[in-house]
Amino acid sequence: MFVVTLTFSANRARAPELMAGHNDWIARGFADGVFLLTGSLPPGAGGAVLAHNLTRQALEARLAADPFVAEDVVRPEILEIAPGRTDPRLAFLQG
Repeated sequence: MFVVTLTFSANRARAPELMAGHNDWIARGFADGVFLLTGSLPPGAGGAVLAHNLTRQALEARLAADPFVAEDVVRPEILEIAPGRTDPRLAFLQG
């Protein structure tokens, strides 16, 4: 399982022109069963993604396909977590 932060870079001003492509990228992540959650980092620092069911290498490739990452609007940082104990509602993450 991975937590990815997408922190805005100096190219943040380009975000509006790339937003449709970024939203399509997010939709593909959910449709592919990879993304569990996406959201904003307050106060306007960027965003975050909770991802599973893929390798780190596959996640890095997926991140590179995000227009925000490709155009240096955000910089991704990946934190890998090996779930050891979960609430029963999240037991699927231990797979």
